[in-house]
Amino acid sequence: MIRKLDMSDGGSEAALRQLRQALSPRGEVVSDASRQRTIAVFGEPLTPAQVVERICRDVQAQGLAAVLDYIRRIDGKSLRADELRVSASELRAAHRNADPEFLQAVRRIRENVVAFQSAILQRDVRLERPGAYLMERYRPLRRVGVCVPGGAAAYPSTLLMTVVPAQVAGVEEIAVMVPPTEFGGYNSDILATCHELGVAEVYRMGGAHGVAALAYGTDICPRVDKIVGPGNLFVALAKRYVFGEVDIDSIAGPSEVVVIADRSTNARFAAYDMLAQAEHSPGASILIAWEDAVLQTIVSSLEEALHGISREELARRSLEDYGAAILAGDEDDACRITDLIAPEHLHIITQNAESLAEKIRNAGAIFLGDYCPVALGDYAAGPSHVLPTSGTARFAGALSANDFLKPTSILHFDRRGLAELAGLVRVLADKEGLTAHRESVEVRLQQET
Repeated sequence: MIRKLDMSDGGSEAALRQLRQALSPRGEVVSDASRQRTIAVFGEPLTPAQVVERICRDVQAQGLAAVLDYIRRIDGKSLRADELRVSASELRAAHRNADPEFLQAVRRIRENVVAFQSAILQRDVRLERPGAYLMERYRPLRRVGVCVPGGAAAYPSTLLMTVVPAQVAGVEEIAVMVPPTEFGGYNSDILATCHELGVAEVYRMGGAHGVAALAYGTDICPRVDKIVGPGNLFVALAKRYVFGEVDIDSIAGPSEVVVIADRSTNARFAAYDMLAQAEHSPGASILIAWEDAVLQTIVSSLEEALHGISREELARRSLEDYGAAILAGDEDDACRITDLIAPEHLHIITQNAESLAEKIRNAGAIFLGDYCPVALGDYAAGPSHVLPTSGTARFAGALSANDFLKPTSILHFDRRGLAELAGLVRVLADKEGLTAHRESVEVRLQQET
């Protein structure tokens, strides 16, 4: 069911890289149905990157007409222009009819997210010097777009983990896009959550055409400054395509988890953490231990637990295609292998979980101990579940309120402060041959006060 890799002697890294490549946005992991849909829509077997480029160019050139055309051709929905944006009355009705227990959960989770994101929010910094002061000032972006998936399931959690950090940062306008599906723009829980969070701008669009609409703007949806949130391969590639026109959070690939285990690990705990990512399908679930008996026990438990979940076949396929049980040389080697993978989620379920975590450099989010499943971070704890995938945890981290802030450096010098640094400017300006740089300092110091 799940491949086994022996890396205890430093081997099998090529197999690991191959697995990582398959799950990256460059790996172009798409279903057979998606390939057939591409041929049906475009009349030829375009690659996902070619599909995205064509869609984005059309939306940029034709605006709303192209968006509605692609909604009809790709999503199978014939929407009028006035149906693209969810009306205020629809949002209110969804909220009014929502399950009270669900809304209470949304409120409590929002409180947790606000508390965490407020605590880590960057504040203005001022450094005083003789005759000068320097500042780093933070201001929120004015307008952002949020992508919420809605193909296979509804994800109110994604709304919470993207919208609330933006609100904590002080973003004035938040435009949410959800595909026109029963799990997206026509899902009452999604609409009720939007209303509960105070989001009034919700659009029934998804995929690359939705991303392009947010990036370039249309008659109905003004352009945004930044696009955040997860999506399928086409959403990821569209975000990459429009980057520079707008900012983006990341180019996300499929979900992934690494579980580090030892003799103390509860095998069922580890198994369900692996299944929680595999059921996204595609999703990577990788187990690392330095004793073969530990691997065997957890893999057996994984097979047993698989029979009891609703997405058994999808999860099984993910485990077969993208799962791995890796034998490391020792715990330090397990940490080395984890850093090579740079996983989105890392769950360390070992006797010395905290000390092992200190040895890890590359991970989007780290979960420690028996009672901290990844689902806590996905749904309720406070840090955003929008995390770096496809090895990008080598240089990126979780989405946070700080990603919606724009820093600006502010410098103020009087004559004394200028004189203090003038000599340094002269040296570098002369070295670089930029005489106007030097003279911009000299002219001020030569002027009589």
